[in-house]
Amino acid sequence: GGLCKEETIISGLLEGDDVMSTAAAMRALGAHIVRGDDGLWRCTGTGTGHLKQPEKSLDMGNSGTSTRLLAGMVSSHHITTTFTGDASLSRRPMKRIMEPLSMMGAHFKCAEDGVLPMTVYGAEKPKPIEYRLPMASAQVKSAVLLAALNTHGVTTVIEGIPTRDHTENMLRHFGVP
Repeated sequence: GGLCKEETIISGLLEGDDVMSTAAAMRALGAHIVRGDDGLWRCTGTGTGHLKQPEKSLDMGNSGTSTRLLAGMVSSHHITTTFTGDASLSRRPMKRIMEPLSMMGAHFKCAEDGVLPMTVYGAEKPKPIEYRLPMASAQVKSAVLLAALNTHGVTTVIEGIPTRDHTENMLRHFGVP
């Protein structure tokens, strides 16, 4: 919803720390997200290609999924975004998303062992890729698919072993083929 120009209404949202970290990050990137008194969440996004430069680092708490997916999303926007997290998240590997996103034109700066803090320098002219996942990973697949939303052309992700398809289902729901 953060990339849609129209309002997205979300019901039954699990209001845990990971989701709240993601909502805060999306607000910092320009989305308008509020929880109504009726318990429904309303999100009006920036539109694909129009994420704004965040004023400060995005603190992702302990959410590795959110970090990897949002890194994919921002990597195809010409902005610079730094991701931070708690001590546990700061030990989790991020190199697995850097390879395909670099192929699309993004650049990265992080600790030598590929952990947070990680700065993503989004591609000026993101390009579509064909990428074969070296290992089964729904997070890597999703990072590439979200980056592909702001590229011209077809991006293909090839899975040797099928992974969770939540991102594909969500994209189809929003009308993405």
